[in-house]
Amino acid sequence: MKRFGTRWAAVVAMGLLSACAPEGGREFLSLGTAGTGGIYYPLGGALASRLSLADPDRQYTAEVSGGSVENINRLQVGQMDLAMVLAHSAFQAQQGQGDWSDSPVTGLRILAPLYPNLTHVMVPRNSDATGIQDLGGKRVSVGPPGSGTEQMARHLLAAHGLTYDDIDPRYLSFSESSSALRDGAIDAAVISVGYPAAAVLEATTTAGVRLLAIDPDVTNGMRAEHPYYSVSEIPTGAYPGVDEPIATVAVLNWIVGMESLDDEVVEILLKIMSEDRVSLEQVHDMAKQIDLARLEDPPIVLHPATARWLANR
Repeated sequence: MKRFGTRWAAVVAMGLLSACAPEGGREFLSLGTAGTGGIYYPLGGALASRLSLADPDRQYTAEVSGGSVENINRLQVGQMDLAMVLAHSAFQAQQGQGDWSDSPVTGLRILAPLYPNLTHVMVPRNSDATGIQDLGGKRVSVGPPGSGTEQMARHLLAAHGLTYDDIDPRYLSFSESSSALRDGAIDAAVISVGYPAAAVLEATTTAGVRLLAIDPDVTNGMRAEHPYYSVSEIPTGAYPGVDEPIATVAVLNWIVGMESLDDEVVEILLKIMSEDRVSLEQVHDMAKQIDLARLEDPPIVLHPATARWLANR
């Protein structure tokens, strides 16, 4: 693992959370999410609540984190038990690429699919930028360190001939990006999230920002090296000022865990995802886009319990 941010260091100092002694006979398990301005956190909280109700032997807690990279790192060392991550983070971790080039997470496994993330590239309404290629020399929020958004931002910039050396990168959370755009502290922000996202809604409503389109040809070019990306659109009416669909890049979110995760936990999770979806949809509309058939085309190996569940559908 290459990067250990301040949040990671603080967590290490707290000790192994999931190894805490059970209280009242129940084992404590943690579900890694991301920052509070996205969809992972509220959806993860609802899922942790449903898991706790359905599993009399365990208590589940949703944790705020820096996102996909941090979640996978903490899964690897036993500080989380389940986590929400982007497909490209899971793929790179298992393949030993990117942040994991020195230490592949070979035991990482897919537990269940979530919804697709859409890439939102936001700039002030009066910005002269018409596309990502115009962000050179600008202050650009690329997401928190240890997030799937930050990984995606690197890939997106590279597809347009840019690197971090060509911009002034700022490692802000979704909420911080929205505030920074409103205050004029940054010139652009990249956010990979399902729609409608609270931070993007706030920025388009109160900060007067607009969204940049991503050429589908660029997206298709990215797929040669990163097969988990796909062409998509931010639909008309998704946010104020979006009067027609905006072409963008999509990547699927997944729930992952280590292969050692108890089969029963995985089975309870899949039962909730297949039979109690309405409880998640009440928290966020993006839960309606969960499709368990996506397990047939995962970015990495399925957990044994998930593979059995899929085979017996």
